[in-house]
Amino acid sequence: MANYRIDPAILLPYLPAKTELDYWNDECYVSLVGFMFRNVRVRGIRILFHTDFPEINLRFYVRYKEKEQWKRGVVFITEIVPRHAITFVANTLFNERYCTLPMKHAWTDGSTLLKTAYHWKKNKRWNRLEVITGAGPVSLSMGSMEEFITEHFWGYSSRRKKETNEYHVEHPRWDVYKVNEYLVDCDFAAQYGNQFACLQSVEPVSVFMAEGSAVNIFSRKVL
Repeated sequence: MANYRIDPAILLPYLPAKTELDYWNDECYVSLVGFMFRNVRVRGIRILFHTDFPEINLRFYVRYKEKEQWKRGVVFITEIVPRHAITFVANTLFNERYCTLPMKHAWTDGSTLLKTAYHWKKNKRWNRLEVITGAGPVSLSMGSMEEFITEHFWGYSSRRKKETNEYHVEHPRWDVYKVNEYLVDCDFAAQYGNQFACLQSVEPVSVFMAEGSAVNIFSRKVL
């Protein structure tokens, strides 16, 4: 997860109705995130050749107030996967912004280091998100950026001008790995639009890797 400060005005066109931007230490963030999904089921059913796959997404953080309580969630600018069927199912069930591109994933598990890499190809150019970490994870610190980034348990997407899809994401508290080295080589403008070209020339504020876990994604409802 590579995390960048960003001007909130850039994100307002993507903000679903009834939600507002969520801030950490008075700053607004977007994250370039690489996931490796394992043993995926859709409503309990495995889809042949579509149970294990990588994903790259660019996301930002929002909150929604329901009955005097805040729900903290994420909104995706784009989610990249390597197979068209995944894109079709995700966009149909959750009204997300999935797209299909050629992708590669590599993971090297050493005795003292972990190497993880995600590559995706856009306009004949391979983009890269790579990290080298220590071999052992540590617990999340209360109030840390890592906690803010990982502990948003709701997803929101625009349905219509005044309607928003909401779905609940359930997983345990993740441990994280300290990143010793990283490489972010992404053409943000080509992939996400010229409004995100500002990320091209800056270093992320933080980069870390999470342990991951079993995850449940529940059916959407309309706000």
